[in-house]
Amino acid sequence: MSTSLSPPIDVKLNGFTVYEKNVTLQEMAQPRLAAQVFSRRDYYKVLLLESKCLIHYAHQSLELDGQYLFFTNPHIPYSLEMRTDQLHAYACLFTEEFVKAADRSESLQQSPLFRIGSTPLFKLPASQADYVRSIFQKMLTEQEGDYPFKGDLIRTYVQLLIHEALHLQPADTVFQPKNAATRITSLFLELLERQFPIEPPTQQLPLKTPQEFADRLAVHVNHLNKAVKEVTGKPTSAHIAGRILDEAKALLQHTDWSVASIGYCLGFEYPTYFQNFFKKHTGITPLSLRRKA
Repeated sequence: MSTSLSPPIDVKLNGFTVYEKNVTLQEMAQPRLAAQVFSRRDYYKVLLLESKCLIHYAHQSLELDGQYLFFTNPHIPYSLEMRTDQLHAYACLFTEEFVKAADRSESLQQSPLFRIGSTPLFKLPASQADYVRSIFQKMLTEQEGDYPFKGDLIRTYVQLLIHEALHLQPADTVFQPKNAATRITSLFLELLERQFPIEPPTQQLPLKTPQEFADRLAVHVNHLNKAVKEVTGKPTSAHIAGRILDEAKALLQHTDWSVASIGYCLGFEYPTYFQNFFKKHTGITPLSLRRKA
């Protein structure tokens, strides 16, 4: 039986929940903790990871050994692989509406911790890890309590987590000025992510090729390709294919839609086109992945 870092189904406090998770390797049928289920909804997430593991985020894979604070947004799927017999973590999930209830400042998507293109992972010194853990424990206590203003108090705790992370790097790193190539790459990645997640099976991706993205951004496709390759080291087409592949895996694992319906949503005219694309990039068929999941 697979185990994930997912909380109870009902998100408490109308847009917020916090929980502590201990998972042993023996409790799991497979070594990976698939957490994409919460990329299917509107929850932002902050995790305190305290065990050795491998984290897959967007198109990156990072080895963790120590205590880390990790921020995710609902547009980018991630997963964890255990590198020890037990994984221990704290996590809180919240909607933008919950956090911004008393604040009308910039959107969370514009935050340096949650915006697309960032790597929101911070290694914590032991003393700071103790402090961050205490914040999670206070949120757990308040969540179960009956204090009438606990929502306001928990919002303050979430802001404390955000500021602790911002303190871990200098301001000129967090708010680094962008050159032209970086700006257009950021716009491309944001435009790409805004197409996801696919919710109803009748939804279709509006943009699927570098030319379509270039047209939407009002730039020449060669200019877009050059900028994206310069900034990320990968061509535009690789980012598009990778993101479509991530969405295909999530839909295969977390919906009962037919393979043909999933292929249609992702812009493939015929099911065989989708099957060939999926097998080319993964080495297995869509149905094989679904059976494994």
